[in-house]
Amino acid sequence: MSSKHGKNTLEDLVSIIMPAYNCGDYIGFTIDSVIAQKYKNWELILVDDCSTDNTKEIVKEYMVNDHRIKYYKLEENSGAAVARNKALDLAKGKYIAFLDSDDVWFPEKLSKQISFMKVNRYNFTCTSYTKIDELGNYLNRTIRAQSIRDYDGVLKTCPGNSTVIYNAEKLGKFKIPNIKKRNDYVMWLQVIKKEKYLYGIEEPLSSHRIRTDAISSNKFSLVGYHWKVYREIEKLSLIKSSYLIIYWIITTLFKLK
Repeated sequence: MSSKHGKNTLEDLVSIIMPAYNCGDYIGFTIDSVIAQKYKNWELILVDDCSTDNTKEIVKEYMVNDHRIKYYKLEENSGAAVARNKALDLAKGKYIAFLDSDDVWFPEKLSKQISFMKVNRYNFTCTSYTKIDELGNYLNRTIRAQSIRDYDGVLKTCPGNSTVIYNAEKLGKFKIPNIKKRNDYVMWLQVIKKEKYLYGIEEPLSSHRIRTDAISSNKFSLVGYHWKVYREIEKLSLIKSSYLIIYWIITTLFKLK
């Protein structure tokens, strides 16, 4: 736990968006990784999607010692998209960052990424990240961020959700349609259409936890959701949508994604 903190200033404030559902086994590690950030001007907005475990009790313990942590519970279980949108409504920061409730950030994640954005005047960025197992062990796999991606690049390769930051002061806030899976992917496609480029930091600055019970653990169950994104949300042609589905399956099979 951290020591008590005063109020944060709005200048260069980072609002960290975290939906949570039954993550009591991991959320303490995730919050610890936020508190350990060398960049201190942040608020963590945690929206609980009606967890039935001890998620709320764990978060409340942290809130006693760190007033930068904000907790909100939805009235009914509604899914990650609704939880993220509620957190976005509450966010006050210039920068919007995203962190899943079972992932972890490295201590220099925010300081390096915010500096990268300010020095280069970038409004939409991501980083490389590593994969860890349920116990936090490194799985000897790093997903490298491309240095620059346009709309087509994001269509082919979605950035890691817990690595993304965008400048809400410049771009505004982006809400997500209420689809069960791939809702973060839809958000990045909205942002890239407004900002034109997504810039990546090659250095890994976070870890994505692979869980056997995670909603996205079965990659191939996502095919239908990808098709929905391409055809119904992005209104892509049948040919382009088919090409992207094949590309996604191949990169997933060979772990190139």
